[in-house]
Amino acid sequence: MHRRRRGALAAAGTAAVLGLLAGTPGTAGAADTAGEGERNRKQRETRLYVPPANPDAHQQIRELVKAGKYRDAVGVARMIGTPQAVWFDGKGDDTRIRDEIRRTVKDAARRNALPVLALYNVPGRDCSQYSAGGAANTAEYKAWIEEVARGIGHRKALVVLEPDSLALLPSDCGQDDDEGTLTAARYEEIGHAVDTLTALPGTTVYLDAGHSNWHSVNAIVPRLVEAGVAKTRGFYLNASNYRSDDELDWYGKLVSGCLEHTLDGGDPASCPNQWWDEDDARAWLDENVTADPSDQPHFVTDTSRNGRGPWYPDTDQYPDPQDWCNPPDRGLGKRPTTRTGDPLNDARLWIKIPGESDGECLRGTEGPEDPVRGTVDPPAGHWFPEQALELVRNAEPAIRP
Repeated sequence: MHRRRRGALAAAGTAAVLGLLAGTPGTAGAADTAGEGERNRKQRETRLYVPPANPDAHQQIRELVKAGKYRDAVGVARMIGTPQAVWFDGKGDDTRIRDEIRRTVKDAARRNALPVLALYNVPGRDCSQYSAGGAANTAEYKAWIEEVARGIGHRKALVVLEPDSLALLPSDCGQDDDEGTLTAARYEEIGHAVDTLTALPGTTVYLDAGHSNWHSVNAIVPRLVEAGVAKTRGFYLNASNYRSDDELDWYGKLVSGCLEHTLDGGDPASCPNQWWDEDDARAWLDENVTADPSDQPHFVTDTSRNGRGPWYPDTDQYPDPQDWCNPPDRGLGKRPTTRTGDPLNDARLWIKIPGESDGECLRGTEGPEDPVRGTVDPPAGHWFPEQALELVRNAEPAIRP
């Protein structure tokens, strides 16, 4: 019996690998687990795009099959066959980015799927930390955005515009001058991108609002307003982070309500934030926010790695715990879907590519090893096999074998 089961599992793992290596697309836009509620069943589902996977993920699957670890191989195969964002970071000339974007949106259109494009090229991105880079200046960034727009053209796309661009301004990390020159430039850059991309007929844009354990509602709302959120569909939460769904949904509701209040001329300082008593916050929303969700800014959330929620490190053990940087024992979250059950939450997405490293995490030590893991973490964006297995094995809901 056990031998027969191992044989069946081996066949399943090998078939999954062969299918992926042959370019077989995964199932896009699969609905989440049952029990989301009547409203969830009534929402219309949009098929989401499955991009080509990181080549090192295929190599990991081959190695797992060779080692007889078929269940893990199937899990990684299912993970990379799930809809997730395609990241564009400005490497190469402008013609190249236009062609790359065009290939992506055309491939998605052929599959009758909506691509999620994460644009990540703003000057001074990530405050020159693990994911440092970006365009050299505002003029270069504007030219790059123009080429992105030409690549999208009339086709459909959901754009996650510049992760950390508003939650991590130059002024937040001591990179600006006394006049706030670079922060003003950041708003100009994001504003230009908003104007350019929202002019496209099939493009939906969401702006960076960080996450629920970062800025208060009162602090992030003015940034979104100044960046031009009124011209977009709304904002996104939790990109590359680990906050729980319930926490994000509540934060998103508060940000949305405060945005409506502020755009109507109200003071964002009067809005409830995520640390208010919930009953008091709901009473404020009932009094100050329209009951019609279609009149409010909407949001999307990144559920790629939040299945087990955030990591709570021992702050006495690490000078700078970096709870966002390759935390141990995390799991994949809910599968991407546009059927969320929440009229303000347009989609759960996998914005961060699960299995790709957050960077070489030192947690305030001299390194070079990550003291939590006892190894040198791969550079940001590189495949991290150990973390990929953690995410698969700890997924909530579980990855089907």
